[in-house]
Amino acid sequence: MRLAKALFALLLFAPGAAGALTFDESRHLLARVGFGLPSRAEIERFMPFSQESAIEEVFGLMQSKPLTQPPPEIEAPPKALGKGPDEKARHDFMRTQTQEQAKRLKAWWWGEMLATDSPFTEHMVLFWHNHFTSSLRKVKWPGFLYRQNLLFRIHAAGNFAELLREIVRDPALMIYLDSQTNRPESPNENFARELFELFTLGEGHFSEFDVKEAARAFTGWQFDSKSGEVVFRRPRHDPGEKSVLGQKVRTGDDVVRVLLEQPRTAEFITEKLWREFISDSPDADEIKRLAALFRASGYELRPLLKGLFATQAFWAPETRGILVKSPVDLVVGTVRLLGVPHVDPRRLAQVGRALGQDLFDPPNVKGWPGGTRWISTDSLAKREQFLRQIARGREGDGPDPGLGAGYNPLATDNPSIMPSLADLDRMASPRAVEALSRLLLALPPLDPPRSLEGSNLRRIALGFLLDPAFEVK
Repeated sequence: MRLAKALFALLLFAPGAAGALTFDESRHLLARVGFGLPSRAEIERFMPFSQESAIEEVFGLMQSKPLTQPPPEIEAPPKALGKGPDEKARHDFMRTQTQEQAKRLKAWWWGEMLATDSPFTEHMVLFWHNHFTSSLRKVKWPGFLYRQNLLFRIHAAGNFAELLREIVRDPALMIYLDSQTNRPESPNENFARELFELFTLGEGHFSEFDVKEAARAFTGWQFDSKSGEVVFRRPRHDPGEKSVLGQKVRTGDDVVRVLLEQPRTAEFITEKLWREFISDSPDADEIKRLAALFRASGYELRPLLKGLFATQAFWAPETRGILVKSPVDLVVGTVRLLGVPHVDPRRLAQVGRALGQDLFDPPNVKGWPGGTRWISTDSLAKREQFLRQIARGREGDGPDPGLGAGYNPLATDNPSIMPSLADLDRMASPRAVEALSRLLLALPPLDPPRSLEGSNLRRIALGFLLDPAFEVK
C-alpha cells in the first residue's frame, strides 16, 4: 500500500479497539515525553495501545546507557606539553584541548538525541541536567560533565533519593558550586543554598540559619584533583552539632536525610515535573496526592511519572499545545520528523546555542527558565531561520554540509518524500490539509492557508512549519 494511503487513513482519527489511543492522543503523549514532534510511524505504532499500556511502553524503552560512542578520551585529562614550552604556552595548549573536548561532548549529546530509540530517556537526562545544573564554563574539564550525564542516565526515572545522595558528591556539581572554598573558619554557603532552594525545597521553605548550618555540615567534602573524586577530609570538617530545619545534624549526609524527610521535597519535585510535562499551572490537590505517593514509595520516580502521565490533566485536550518547545524540542523534533540524513551534530550544537540552549552550559545555576521565556522577537527570527534552512536545505553549498544539505524534503524540485509524511506533491485538498495539520501541529494553525487553489501539500507543510502553532507542543 502506498504511503499516501497511510496518510489519508489518518483522516478518520477514530479510536480502534476499545480503549485504544486516538491519533491525537498518541501524538500528544509522544510529543510530551520525547522531543516535541513524533513521526507518523511512531504515532501509528502507539495507537493500538490504551493509555496505560502506552505509558508502560514508553518506560519499557528507557535505557541506562547511551546508544552512541562518547568522544574519544573524554574522561582522560588534557595532555600537557613537554618541558620545553613556558607556562603560558602549556596553559594555552591545554585550554585549546579542553575547548575541543567540550565541543565534541556537546556534539555527542545532540547526536545521541537524534539516534536514540528512547527520546524519553534523553528528555529525562536533560531535565536533570537543568535541575542539578553544572557548566563547562566553570567546571572546565568535559570529562566531569560526561560522568554527570551518565549518572543522570542511570537515575533518569529511578530513585530520586539515590540520585540526590550521589549528586551531592558529584565532582562537576561541587566544583560548580564552590565547595572547594567551604572551610570551617569561613563556610561557603553556595552549595548549601542551592541544595535547599533549587534541588529540594524551593524558595520560602528554609531560613538563612538553615543555610549557614548546612554549609558547616558540608565542610570537609572536597574535590581531589589527583584522584578526580570527591573525598572527605576530616581535618577540614566542622565536627560541631548543627541545627537544620529544626533537626540536629553533624554531616552533609545528615542534611540530605533531613531534606528527604520533608514533605515539601516530594512536592517540589512533583511540581517541577508537572511543569515539564503537563502545564505551567500545577493542580494543588493532584500535587499533594502524587507527592504523598512519591514519598511513600521511597522517592521512586517511575511511579510518580506514571501517575503524572495518567492524570486527567495530562490527557485533557485543553492542555495540548500550551507548552513552548525548547530549542532541543524544536531542533531534534524537526530533524527526526523530516528524517534528514547526515546532519552534523556540531551544527546542531551551534543552532541550539544560537536559539538559547547550549547543552552543558546552562546560563546560570537556575538553568534554562523555559516556558514562554524561550520566545522573544530575536529568538523567533532565529527559529524561523532554522526551520527554513532545514526544510529547504539551503545550507551545504560550502565545505560544511550543515543542515539538510543535499536533501530538501520540502523543496518543490525534490522528488523525495518525507519519511514521516507522504505524497507531498499531491495537490492540496481540505481533507489532506487537515490530516497534515494534525500531524505537524498540536493546535490549529494560527495562520491557515487562505486558498488551496494551485497549492500542493509540500507548500502547505512548509507553511505549517513556520506557523506559530509549530512552536508549541
